[in-house]
Amino acid sequence: MTHKLTALSAAILIGFSSLTAQADETCASPYMAKITGQEDFVYVWTLGAEGVGDEQDKLVTISVNPEAKDYGKVVARLSVGGRNEAHHSDFTDDRRFLWAGGLDSSKIFVFDVASDPAKPKLAKVITDFVAKSGGVVGPHSLYALPGRMLITGLSNNKDHGGRTALVEYSNAGDYIATYWLPTDSNLQGAIKSGHYADGYNYDVRALPRKNIMLTSSFTGWSNYMMDFGKMLNDPEAMKRFGSTVVQWDLHNRQPKKIFDVPGSPLEIRCAWNEAHNYCFTSTALTSKIWLIYEDAQGEWQAQAVADIGDPSKVPLPVDISISSDDKTLWVNTFMDGKTRAFDISDPFQPKQVFEQKIAAQVNMVSSSWDGQRLYYTSSLLANWDKKGADNEQFFKAYTWNGSELKEQFAIDFTQEKLGRAHQMRFGAYSLYGPKTAQ
Repeated sequence: MTHKLTALSAAILIGFSSLTAQADETCASPYMAKITGQEDFVYVWTLGAEGVGDEQDKLVTISVNPEAKDYGKVVARLSVGGRNEAHHSDFTDDRRFLWAGGLDSSKIFVFDVASDPAKPKLAKVITDFVAKSGGVVGPHSLYALPGRMLITGLSNNKDHGGRTALVEYSNAGDYIATYWLPTDSNLQGAIKSGHYADGYNYDVRALPRKNIMLTSSFTGWSNYMMDFGKMLNDPEAMKRFGSTVVQWDLHNRQPKKIFDVPGSPLEIRCAWNEAHNYCFTSTALTSKIWLIYEDAQGEWQAQAVADIGDPSKVPLPVDISISSDDKTLWVNTFMDGKTRAFDISDPFQPKQVFEQKIAAQVNMVSSSWDGQRLYYTSSLLANWDKKGADNEQFFKAYTWNGSELKEQFAIDFTQEKLGRAHQMRFGAYSLYGPKTAQ
């Protein structure tokens, strides 16, 4: 019954989500409450680093409103105990709680960001994710559905490989269901359109108006917890990367079609315009932009549409961000520390129009809805970050005028004894009524 109600709620919101064109982060779930103006904070989910501060994972809150007296400063840091391979985080649909996962411990930390947006509180820790889910390891993307959080796993507790699942929870933190990715031995009714049905997972995004959900694919625990250099020189390890994007029925959580997308497709970003029925992803190992789109017959297809840098040098594309007008795709490449902007006015022919080096390494990029602000962080994975002087750990804020990125401020996370800055989410007082703190 609860599953049917969830599907009904999603169906009701199909039209609603296509009409609410005001949003903040352009990667946000369409079901999520939105910031309609200037964000006040960026929450950075941060990996603890040995010998740096208290060495614990933490949620770091940074003031980013230029009108605030503490603009450009860390206003709160909340340690969660130990190092869990902190990775991704996201809000519930009502935006009152921020869920953050650990890829190694498989713990999920739930922060109350509504009581005081400037000083989040740790409200709950989910410690039985593996047991409840039936063996899923490595909670990665946390994606808001009506009253639900949908979580992509990266691995499993049987062989620590890439075979994994989607896991659904209620906003209250109660386990609901596990949906295993289709494989050659169990397609679960899905159509295999190419060579692969690997069962791997990474990111999840939805286009509610089309009743479609897409998942991408990465690698399992045995790889993402391995030293990067060692893994690159291990032929067997390099075979253990995903090569698929899966199309799902959003409402009943059933896989429908499996696309070949070789080279480990990571983040998925979907167009916002209600007439634009497509999403983008990028492949880490083959350095390509892929378009997942609905064709004239109403069928979904996958097509490589552009190279990112020089693929022969494996620049390692990581995070991507689509602009709210569907005209620009930002792509970060970890190895050369660059961010690139592609003109995607024609989604079948992206053209690079801008390039800038952010640092020795760069991972995540978050774009404001108006396209005027971009934020960058540095850490990929604890064992994959660069070593020595190139292990720069930072948060950087930029403005963008359509042709130039201009740095506004930067915070050195090592110098401030914070750790490795990974993923970002925006916060604002305007979401919760009168300011509770200043």
